[in-house]
Amino acid sequence: MAEATGERTTISYEKLCAGMTNMLERGLGYPREGADVTASVLVEADARGHASHGVARIKIYHEEVRDGKNDPKATATVVHETPISLVVRGNRAPGFPTSKTAMEKTIEKAGTSGTCMTVVRDSCHFGIAAYWAEMAAEAGMIGWAFTNTLRASIPTFGRERLLGTNPICVAIPAGRKPHFTVDMATTTVPLGKIEVAARRGGVMPVGWAVDEQGADTTDAVRVAEVNRFDKSPFGGQLFLGGATETLGGHKGYGLGMLVELLTAGLSMGTATYDTYQEGCGICHYFQATRLDLFGDPARIQSHVAGILDRVKNSQLAAGHDRIYTHGEKEYERREKSLKEGIWLDPATWKRLDDYADLWGLEHIEP
Repeated sequence: MAEATGERTTISYEKLCAGMTNMLERGLGYPREGADVTASVLVEADARGHASHGVARIKIYHEEVRDGKNDPKATATVVHETPISLVVRGNRAPGFPTSKTAMEKTIEKAGTSGTCMTVVRDSCHFGIAAYWAEMAAEAGMIGWAFTNTLRASIPTFGRERLLGTNPICVAIPAGRKPHFTVDMATTTVPLGKIEVAARRGGVMPVGWAVDEQGADTTDAVRVAEVNRFDKSPFGGQLFLGGATETLGGHKGYGLGMLVELLTAGLSMGTATYDTYQEGCGICHYFQATRLDLFGDPARIQSHVAGILDRVKNSQLAAGHDRIYTHGEKEYERREKSLKEGIWLDPATWKRLDDYADLWGLEHIEP
């Protein structure tokens, strides 16, 4: 798979999954099932072109386990339930197997009762939200997946870093692939993109974050370090719309707060400003809803597809050759990755080698 230069550039989906499962199991002590699902979600992110949530995050999980915030052998437990709801306690278990269990139970209950809403507390990072929402879409249901995060962003007109990137994801089946899947941070970018910028040279665009004094900054390294290690309570990422109300920053802030209340609020869990203290403390919200609550599922999906097509086929702006609907770019990038291999940047390859060396494991090779 590597190019003629001899440098590692791309790797098959299967080999990267196997290598990451091995690293998580033997290096971090994850049970095999937990290692498998974690590896799958990380590799999916890279395959879809989201290096911000891909295999390079092995560093974060190593730090969480090392510091006692993430217990790979812990398992989640249901602490409250009704026919249409669940409250799950993660018990510091990794966010991936916890989310898999939570979403599987959510879909099962929705299959019986029509819908189910699930909140999770005391969990850890769960990767790309689309992976979980699309589990419901694959079952012919609408899927939701929200989460709070480490503290990374500042409220409109504020200076203190209190909320997270707090992503929102909704997946709606359209009777064909890809599903309509909107998966977005409520900040201008997820923290992972700032971390990628830090790894790839240290510069990011203006508008992603402000420094401790509230001034625009392009220093991705500094922002990533401040966010990750709480070196200062001030400065951080901006919500969608920016620092003021002029371009709607208050709307992005409102979306971020909505996610905070649906996750930490309803679960009685840890708010973002207190996450990563004793444990990770991350909270999630999942939902699945059957389409037949609204009529014939096939007709609904066909109608959804028609709406998407009308938008996609509308008049183009000058200089552009296509309108995308949400989920298409990731789906097409994934298809390309399955055929040609998943591209990893040199910094990610080095990180994987460094951790393999740390744990006495063989390097992942194409």
